[in-house]
Amino acid sequence: MIRVATPEDVPVIHALVRELAAYEKAPEEARATPEQLREALFGPDPAAYAHIAEDDTTGESVGFSLWFLNFSTWRGVHGIYLEDLYVRPASRGGGHGRALLAELARICVERGYQRLEWSVLNWNRPSIGFYESLGARPQDEWTVYRLTDGALEALGGRA
Repeated sequence: MIRVATPEDVPVIHALVRELAAYEKAPEEARATPEQLREALFGPDPAAYAHIAEDDTTGESVGFSLWFLNFSTWRGVHGIYLEDLYVRPASRGGGHGRALLAELARICVERGYQRLEWSVLNWNRPSIGFYESLGARPQDEWTVYRLTDGALEALGGRA
């Protein structure tokens, strides 16, 4: 079952974010606090949205998606950028990841959004194979750039 996250889900979302960071071999990079997630998801001006995947028999939260709106100047409409998609290892293969993506695709279609995008680590072959099995295609002509920490502060005039 896929459902919209509620404020009561913040502890499990935080735990799943930490698990995802460990899976991606960067646990030290996951610095968001439960309070930050609560504000981003459920504050007065939400910056992001989340869905929870629950086991159909136990009701246990086994995965999540966290996403936000982007905008295409070429298409002239919003899209969804999927920041995180994670299903606990013991629950993989049960359709939870597909159901989470299908829910986001449903939202796109319903609202007239024309893109559902995300990034995947190049070494994550199981996920790449899964995404491609759904019809997703890599955008090989694009390279993601990121400014963080000291470089961000230097460019922003704080260093």
